[in-house]
Amino acid sequence: MTTITATTQDAGTSRESVEQPGALTLLLRYLRRNKGLAIGLLILLGLVLFTAIGLMTINPKQAYPLAVATRKPPSLQYPFGTDFFGRNLLAAMVMGMWQTAVIGVLAGGLGTLIGVVLGFISAYFGGWIDGVIRTVCQILTPIPVLLIQVVVAGSLDKRDVTIITMAFIVVMLAWMGPTLVIRAQVLTMKERQFVSVAKLSGVSDLGIIFKEILPNLLPFIAAAFVGQVFSAVFASFYLAVLGLGPLREPLLGNIIWAAQLQGAFFNGWWWWPIAPSVAMILILGSLALINMGLDELANPRVRRTE
Repeated sequence: MTTITATTQDAGTSRESVEQPGALTLLLRYLRRNKGLAIGLLILLGLVLFTAIGLMTINPKQAYPLAVATRKPPSLQYPFGTDFFGRNLLAAMVMGMWQTAVIGVLAGGLGTLIGVVLGFISAYFGGWIDGVIRTVCQILTPIPVLLIQVVVAGSLDKRDVTIITMAFIVVMLAWMGPTLVIRAQVLTMKERQFVSVAKLSGVSDLGIIFKEILPNLLPFIAAAFVGQVFSAVFASFYLAVLGLGPLREPLLGNIIWAAQLQGAFFNGWWWWPIAPSVAMILILGSLALINMGLDELANPRVRRTE
């Protein structure tokens, strides 16, 4: 009898282990079901590998003017060719993608962090604090962000514009979206039963925020971060294309702006604007696909089942 019972328990344990797949298995199943997220992650991984390998193999000096022969078409020596100013476009692409990533992550991270902090304070504590934060967001939201960024960037001395400066220009109004989204989620979450139980158990406000509410909002925060990175990269791109970025730096938008200024297509230098344009399409496309996939993961209303 003991042997039968033990065997039955072992079989039940084995059945439970089979019925409860691990986190990696669930992730792979979700990626298989959500093709957009999987494609976005693959494209982003390819771009990261291109940039990482490039940073280890290129000569960074060749990303700046007067480093190589000018106006050379793509070849074995210069796979992406060179431009009018004597830059190796492969080196410029690698450095430009790295700088774009710095702007995107820095501006996206700051915007998301400010939004999360203000959203939690507004929703959890309420009262006049909630009224002030909500009112400021409602006033600033209708303002065209592009116009403000163009005015601020255009008013600065070009010698003062750096990669870090661009990130702060982009992040100026980037915190409003995450603030409103996190505020709405916290308002819903703090009425849940587990929060009421935590309050009755004597858990402090900070304990409830960090141990009870915040872990449940991580998918929303991740989706907000990716959305902010997308907005920051797009903003840095169009500001640079307008000639409002750090002109000496090989940002992707700067390469396109310089090619436009020198009439690259009209002069037959077709390779000059092609590579940065394709890179920006891939970057923005991958971030958009990842953002949509994370939004589906975070939003139960649009989440699909197997």
